[in-house]
Amino acid sequence: MALSLRNKSFVLRKEDAEHNWLVVDADKQIVGRLATQIATVLMGKHKPTYTPHVLCGDFVVVINAERVRFTGKEMGHPEIPYYTKKMGLKEYEKFTGYPGGRKIETAEQVWKRRPEMITTEAVRRMLPKNRLGRQMLKMLKVYKGAEHPHQAQQPEAFPDYLLNR
Repeated sequence: MALSLRNKSFVLRKEDAEHNWLVVDADKQIVGRLATQIATVLMGKHKPTYTPHVLCGDFVVVINAERVRFTGKEMGHPEIPYYTKKMGLKEYEKFTGYPGGRKIETAEQVWKRRPEMITTEAVRRMLPKNRLGRQMLKMLKVYKGAEHPHQAQQPEAFPDYLLNR
């Protein structure tokens, strides 16, 4: 029994995937909500040609990563803009592999050391936990200030329909 052409499913091949470059300004954005939208674009779920096992997403450049915020009550802080109570309570954990090698830092401590890591970690945790997810994470470029070195790729602005505003 032969199938008609109308009933065949579309499967994207990695050679046919097009990767665009998008820029998003993280200023005043809530970390988790921004990370879900970035993860959607990295996976390619915003495209009609989405195929789960193919790297079909777009490159995302995040600028002003040090100006993201957490939800919660705003509190004053001499260094950190948009400091909230949750930022002092949120913990990031890593394990060195040695006995007693569990390291825990608050979001405030991480922000002082490497503010881009907050956004990167939030997105990483929303991607698939496999080889494809690691490839998707390489398509994410996060920068502290308003400048980025990807002008040659002619990045477009992040579409408004993907941002929760």
